[in-house]
Amino acid sequence: MQQWRAALAERIAERRSGGDDPRALVGEMRRSVLLVPVADGGLWSVRSGGVRWICGFTDETALARFALHHGPGDRPLEYAALLGARIVDEIVPALGEPAGLAVDHLLRGR
Repeated sequence: MQQWRAALAERIAERRSGGDDPRALVGEMRRSVLLVPVADGGLWSVRSGGVRWICGFTDETALARFALHHGPGDRPLEYAALLGARIVDEIVPALGEPAGLAVDHLLRGR
């Protein structure tokens, strides 16, 4: 299970450093299970630049970094494990507004 998470995190790092094929990154994201924080009965999202971004994380470590900044204090952070393809093919279009998926980013807001 950790292997696919590591593969996506490695592709993201390669892309951020200017390497890798963006199509390969998208393919890896679609095949990966992402950890998505849940709050107020829905998936955690933020609005930035007129877009609603669902926040997904490649592993528990990335999710924990996010929880330090945005978590519910002393309560455990609830999350859902969702396939990347499901997020971008089903959930994002169902939002009915400009939306996307942000992976392993510490975004501000809610």
